[in-house]
Amino acid sequence: MECNSSTELMQNESYCADWTAEIDINLKSVFKLNELRPLQRQTMNATLAKEDCLLIMPTGGGKSLCFQLPAVISKGLTLVICPLVSVMEDQHMALERLKIPSAIYNYSTPRLEVNRIQEDMVNPNGQLKVLFITPHLLVHSYRFMGCLKKSYSINHLARIVIDEFHLCSKSSHDFRDDYEILDIMKRKFPNAPILGLTATATDNVVEDVKEILNIPRALLFRASFNRPNLFYEVLEKPDTPQDTMDKIFHLIEQRFKGQSGIIYCFNRKESEEVSSSLESRGIKSSCYHALMPAPYRNIVHRQWLSGDIQVVVATVAFGMGIDKPDVRFVIHHSISKSIENFYQESGRAGRDGQRSDCIVLYRLADVIRQSSMVFTEQTGLPKLYGIVQYCIDVAKCRRALIAPHFGEVWESAHCNKMCDHCASTQYQVRIKDVTQFIKNVLSTLDAAQRVTPAKLLDAWYGADPAGFKGTSIVAPSLAKNRAERTVAQLLVEGYLKEEFHFTGDTINCYIIPGPNAELLRNDDIKVKIDFVVNGGSETYSMTDIELDFEDEDEGESNQRRRKITSQLRRTFPKGEVNLSKRGHSDDGVAFEKLRHSSSCSSSDSEDNLKGEVNSSSKRGHADEEEKSSKKAKISSSVSSTDSEDNLTVSIDKMKSLSLEMVSTNEKLP
Repeated sequence: MECNSSTELMQNESYCADWTAEIDINLKSVFKLNELRPLQRQTMNATLAKEDCLLIMPTGGGKSLCFQLPAVISKGLTLVICPLVSVMEDQHMALERLKIPSAIYNYSTPRLEVNRIQEDMVNPNGQLKVLFITPHLLVHSYRFMGCLKKSYSINHLARIVIDEFHLCSKSSHDFRDDYEILDIMKRKFPNAPILGLTATATDNVVEDVKEILNIPRALLFRASFNRPNLFYEVLEKPDTPQDTMDKIFHLIEQRFKGQSGIIYCFNRKESEEVSSSLESRGIKSSCYHALMPAPYRNIVHRQWLSGDIQVVVATVAFGMGIDKPDVRFVIHHSISKSIENFYQESGRAGRDGQRSDCIVLYRLADVIRQSSMVFTEQTGLPKLYGIVQYCIDVAKCRRALIAPHFGEVWESAHCNKMCDHCASTQYQVRIKDVTQFIKNVLSTLDAAQRVTPAKLLDAWYGADPAGFKGTSIVAPSLAKNRAERTVAQLLVEGYLKEEFHFTGDTINCYIIPGPNAELLRNDDIKVKIDFVVNGGSETYSMTDIELDFEDEDEGESNQRRRKITSQLRRTFPKGEVNLSKRGHSDDGVAFEKLRHSSSCSSSDSEDNLKGEVNSSSKRGHADEEEKSSKKAKISSSVSSTDSEDNLTVSIDKMKSLSLEMVSTNEKLP
């Protein structure tokens, strides 16, 4: 029978009549579902018809059902090759609840269980429907491979499922050696259909996988990357671990209280520290990483699934295929190493179709940590810079930033305000010529042999670390955290470049001029970058911040204002700070907004600030509105670091790019 496409073929009722009724009956009686999702029936039809098939479907789209349901209605064993033990355990537990015979075969499987599994594999009347195994054990266990050959010879091997098939390709974001040697499966078992599943694969990866697995004529089904119920958001990560944990704690308590979630960390040490901090604050959590004993990982997994634990704080060892429908949030304590990794990790949220939040905490230091890990990979740095661009983009729809990585084009109008940029109506985008900023950074690099990112920022702000020649570079008129984002943008755009050196067991990262730096030697070349301004005012500063005061009387508030001037000392350029009361929020927290502009002279002193604040305070007792408009002047450079207890200093609604590099005394057009 000839059809115009594989989709038409797999939907043809006469072609699939032998099992269509069985699919519908078992869908309801065994899996307790009323209907199939898009592409599930086509994929099931393909594998039941013994066709090789590749399915690309978003995380949470229902890929597992595409082999589980066919396994129930097929004779014989469905072998599932899976990269992560946590995923095998998760799916095995789900099948146990549905009373579908299944087993896990890995290095921690007890010997008696191994013997039982092997006996079942070679029994024509074996009871197992689904058997999970890691690729490493599959290709390195001669005994298991012998049993699999025997199973195939008696027509008991129904199909071979390769979960996360993109891992076969060196062009993918997460290539694994053990997957590359899965090419033996089609050679040894030519009549067993292969079903490949993944959430992320480009066209190049698909063609590469078809060649590696020896399935050149495999049918391909591809769903859109979009998960409409996921809200994407990027938040600035605070400087210190303590402040970062404060931010995460408040997120969970205020937005996700009592709701299930995952926090992904850079390494096992951080996962343990974050989990311990949450526990000390009264949030039930546990860490999960590859070096934990397997029985303990299993306990953590089961407690999280049952709701005994609210938050799993994990490395990527906890991941692909997690079958928990009500995960309301996924927070990345550190950025992922690529958009593809981020998409898979964040996609563990909201499998029930309800709104769930995918939040990244971004900081330049985490970029450097990741780059030191991935720079040896063929596409490591370009893929890392893809997720960096996602984090620092100023206003573009987050989905529009994700889509190109999966070969799609996205119109922001379709986002339905389900990302932080599309949901915001308070910000306007302006374009700023930042050529001189970049030249200043390059001049700083010329003054030293090897410059780490931290030293580069220090030197840019006028410090003279060891190894630097004296420079006369003017400090940038933007806050330190936004300067960090500027450096990140320069790395992404190729004006700067990371260079790596090994020192013993340590990898050191240095910043050098990038391939595009030479373009700036031509004075006709200008570099312009988008930045965000807030609403209606014509003048905007990089140093707008909000000071969060708990309810207190006016005298205490003024006293704390005076203390702030000594704490805001290293980041802001000299200038004027306008203090204006914004009022009280619903939870009774008062806010004071400080807006910086370079309009006061360097002769103004902190004493002048104190006098004007005090006089403003006295008048304020008589007239609240007049008090709100009074200004206080400072001349010294000030910084938001090292703030006193209970004082939260945060960038005023900073939306993404740190590149709000408008001169502080400049009027916007």
